[in-house]
Amino acid sequence: MRSDIRICASWRDRHDRPVYTLTDTCPECGGSAVNSAPAPYDPTDRYGEYRRALKRRARE
Repeated sequence: MRSDIRICASWRDRHDRPVYTLTDTCPECGGSAVNSAPAPYDPTDRYGEYRRALKRRARE
């Protein structure tokens, strides 16, 4: 699931604070906007299987 909130890709160079938006472009400078949150998981996570097993075990 992608986040709808985006941040100006070059806010460090062009703005004094992060600029958030819901569109694909920055409302202040017109630059591109990128997803503001990292992915919830890494597909190459070597220990993901074990971490999920521990979560399942904790729920029981």
